Amino acid sequence: MPVKLAALRSRVELALAGRVTAPFRYRDRKIIETVPAGIPEIDSLAGGLPRGGLTEICGPSCSGRTSLLLSALAERTAHAEVCALVDGRDAFDPQSAEAAGVELKQLLWVRCRNIDQALRATDLLLQGGGFGLVAVDLSDIPPETVRYVPLNAWFRFRRAVEDTPTILMLLEQEANAKTCASLVLRLEAQPARWTSTGEIRALENHARETHGADFFSACLLDGFDVRAEVLRSRMPPVAGTGFHDDFAAANSVDTGIFETKAMWGYLGGLPVEKCKRK
Repeated sequence: MPVKLAALRSRVELALAGRVTAPFRYRDRKIIETVPAGIPEIDSLAGGLPRGGLTEICGPSCSGRTSLLLSALAERTAHAEVCALVDGRDAFDPQSAEAAGVELKQLLWVRCRNIDQALRATDLLLQGGGFGLVAVDLSDIPPETVRYVPLNAWFRFRRAVEDTPTILMLLEQEANAKTCASLVLRLEAQPARWTSTGEIRALENHARETHGADFFSACLLDGFDVRAEVLRSRMPPVAGTGFHDDFAAANSVDTGIFETKAMWGYLGGLPVEKCKRK
């Protein structure tokens, strides 16, 4: 058997002579630089966001995609990096982003009305370069429309950021970039948490004593947990994930859970002053 393997090896080397140098020599993988996503659970699960690669975030409506996007933008702008957001359906809320810690002075907001505008804008931004993070939000575009984007478009975007410090993030309802993505995360919301009865009564009593009885009563959203799954990763192995090579990463599913809070961020819901009827 050793003799046959040696002969086979020699034949392969001879056939590849002049085209592949030392085909059986082990080569270290290219080191991928990663940065925090701003959510410790995601960083622990996926190893962070890769520079020079495409990160795909998918999930249904209200699955935590926007929370992850704002966390990533806040993290990068806090480090004085200029970021760009290609807003596929003009749905971005600057006030919520600022409340989440995004430095709006460091953010270029490209407002689009359809997927064609979004793809053209992404092309221009990536060719121009100079951005720490370019996020393409196609979350509000119907999945059947995004499916028709040709695979060579995602491949072109990936090639545009290769060997650059730019992080390319794509947000959709379904994963479409396939092997063009260095990291694919799927998000899914868990049951929502609402303000407790005791908190609502305390809010009503305080409002009645302070401003009179002309107030409405409501159960306010407190937040919800988000379940994240790694569907694909070309990242270096992360301790505890079981990812050791591209094949394992492509065929394994590891999960993590992080918490989101209601955007107003007040314990027990909105302040009493904002509950008064107009």
